[in-house]
Amino acid sequence: MSNNKYSIQSFIHETTQSETDHEFFQLEKSYLLEININNQKVMIKKGAMVAYDGNVSFKREGMLSKGIGNMLKKSISGEGTTMMESTGTGRIYVADFAKKVRILYLENETIVVNGNDVLAHEASIKSDIKMMKSVAGVMGGGLFQVMLSGTGYIALTTFGDPLTLLVKPGHPIYTDPNATVAWSGNLNPQIKTDISLKTLIGRGSGESFQLMFEGEGWVIVQPFEESYGNNQ
Repeated sequence: MSNNKYSIQSFIHETTQSETDHEFFQLEKSYLLEININNQKVMIKKGAMVAYDGNVSFKREGMLSKGIGNMLKKSISGEGTTMMESTGTGRIYVADFAKKVRILYLENETIVVNGNDVLAHEASIKSDIKMMKSVAGVMGGGLFQVMLSGTGYIALTTFGDPLTLLVKPGHPIYTDPNATVAWSGNLNPQIKTDISLKTLIGRGSGESFQLMFEGEGWVIVQPFEESYGNNQ
């Protein structure tokens, strides 16, 4: 006797894409972003496209497209900051290492994001690579970030459900660089070190290096210490 619950038809019905909405940026699944473009241009993380339909073309972002300064930062960073320019008309599905996708809409605002956690953004959003000038930043894995500013959609990724911590005057927040996803553009984190012989034994840098956020704003962390070098 067949079990219709596990039939191919049931599987297709459960997993078929939704046709009810066609927003510019929308979540098809928690881990899958659908981008609907109509003679528009979007920037997508290189290697993140999993499927598309329609008349869509992809072009890798030129090394000099954001200036010589950003080119030099990219060549040093080794992080997942390389983007693809996607143009045309159709639907594009993007995902990254089964990480959860979060859509944000900026209204003349600025957000700083770990370069590896930028999944996509509208072409109208300005992006600039920021470098934290500290040896500790290199060891902590959080040396390079991307500043996104302007008006339009952006999509970020996190391992698991993110937590947003509010930064208030006189009450700084400290985070693990490898678990830090993004923060408000008005904040300028500093490296805090806690080095002793004991902390250097075992995992290496570990919690010996933290980001310290002071002032007023917010910072997003994830329940996972991301190894950026392995997510290329």
